[in-house]
Amino acid sequence: MRYTEIEKLSDLELGESLKVEKDTLTKLKFAHAISPIENPMKISTSRKLVAKLSTEISKRLNK
Repeated sequence: MRYTEIEKLSDLELGESLKVEKDTLTKLKFAHAISPIENPMKISTSRKLVAKLSTEISKRLNK
C-alpha cells in the first residue's frame, strides 16, 4: 500500500488496517521461526506497512 493510499483512508479504516497488519506480521514471524517461509521479504514489507500506518495515525493525532 502506497503512502498516498494510506492518507486517503478514514480514521476507522486506518485503525482497522493497522490491527490487521500487526496480526499478519505476528503470524509471519511465528511461521518463520518454526520453519522458513517461502518469501521472507514479506516480513520486511509487512513491518514497513505497520510503520507507515502508525506514522499516519500519529500524524493525525498531532494535528
